[in-house]
Amino acid sequence: MSLPVDVVVMAAGKGTRMKGQRPKVLHRLGGRALAQHVIDCAAGLKARSVVVITGHGAEQVEAGLHAPEATALAFVRQSPQLGTGHAVQQAVPALADDGLTLVLSGDVPLTEPATLQALIDLSEGRHLALLTLDLPDPTGYGRVVRDEHGSVRAIVEHKDASEAQRAITEIYSGIMAVPTRLLRGWLARLDNRNAQGEYYLTDVVKFAVADGETVKAHRIADAVQVAGVNSPQQLAELERAYQLRLAQRFMADGVRLADPARFDVRGHLVCGQDVEIDVNCVFEGRVELGDGVRIGANCVVANARIEAGAVIHPFTHIEGEAAGVRVGPGALIGPFARLRPGADLGAEVHIGNFVEVKNSTLAAGAKANHLAYLGDASVGERVNYGAGSITANYDGANKHRTVIEADVHVGSNCVLVAPITIGAGGTVGAGSTITKSTEPGALAVARGRQASIPGWQRPQKQKKAS
Repeated sequence: MSLPVDVVVMAAGKGTRMKGQRPKVLHRLGGRALAQHVIDCAAGLKARSVVVITGHGAEQVEAGLHAPEATALAFVRQSPQLGTGHAVQQAVPALADDGLTLVLSGDVPLTEPATLQALIDLSEGRHLALLTLDLPDPTGYGRVVRDEHGSVRAIVEHKDASEAQRAITEIYSGIMAVPTRLLRGWLARLDNRNAQGEYYLTDVVKFAVADGETVKAHRIADAVQVAGVNSPQQLAELERAYQLRLAQRFMADGVRLADPARFDVRGHLVCGQDVEIDVNCVFEGRVELGDGVRIGANCVVANARIEAGAVIHPFTHIEGEAAGVRVGPGALIGPFARLRPGADLGAEVHIGNFVEVKNSTLAAGAKANHLAYLGDASVGERVNYGAGSITANYDGANKHRTVIEADVHVGSNCVLVAPITIGAGGTVGAGSTITKSTEPGALAVARGRQASIPGWQRPQKQKKAS
């Protein structure tokens, strides 16, 4: 029996052990907020709707989360916070009785969609289904109490458990799937007569049993999938677990990682065949690496498309942001290069050490190999741009564009003051400050005349009187 799935995400907690002002569910893992991982997972299940329960820092949380495409996202608030059952009570008005409610936690980011789908399938649209796990040390978790036949009879919170119940190692993960029409009635029967004085969502299990309903449990062995974040230490542990899983997937697809333990994806990375990535590289936003791309050690690449055969040498920083960066096929970038938003480099372009490119296009074969700046420029094919040269693109109020046509040679230590065009095949002499456009094929030199004074004596320091 298949029912529409409505996901409820509990995200109202303060997270005091995080020791900061940011709401816990907005701390980032792999470049995304913890709760965003949960919402994205729900979208992978093709959930009809996602209802996020907010409380502490509600405005920040609601502004910091977004709905994936084709997913309806709504927020409800829990104030004050009186327990997990009280939290889900706030979501009930947003849920339709014809659906199956899947309850998730906003600080449990790494549950796999396949695991949740298995839980949904176990429910069959009729039963309460719980996601459980065996832990060697279950301290602090609700215990799953079964009868002699192995059927689930209750979940007992740690603070309310007897010594015998605390010896149980099967714990409830905080994730359940339940027909909404049944959940609504059970939530109405909750009370707070317990050690914490809270309304426990787990009490719906005893109500289900009392009503003769079947309670099922999907037990998994992968603790990472149900691990929550309550401290910076736990966040760091889950970050490494997340990155290692990604690394294993990339290597299974043929990507060569020099060390999977020193690899970070904080967004979405797409790799072609025969891609090689050295140590300590960080990928942010959306990054595409074409066939045969090589990324050297200690690079940061954000929102960029690196086309086939390009080599990004060590310590290069590519920061595409919204405008993005494109590196053409066979290009050589770095080491110690910086590509900023709007950099669009053609085939076989060379950008060398300590060269910065921003909002500029470089056509095939153009080269800027040393200590240079190209901002708001259009550079033609086979241009050679000398060491120490810059485009002066800002007049203090507005940006202006520099056009360097094909086959131009710009000498070292030149300043091209925009707006300006350097005609095709032209040459700019070293040390020139060019303020006017030049004709094709022309040599432009604009510098002070050299003077040479034979036998000149340097000034001498005066001796101090003794």
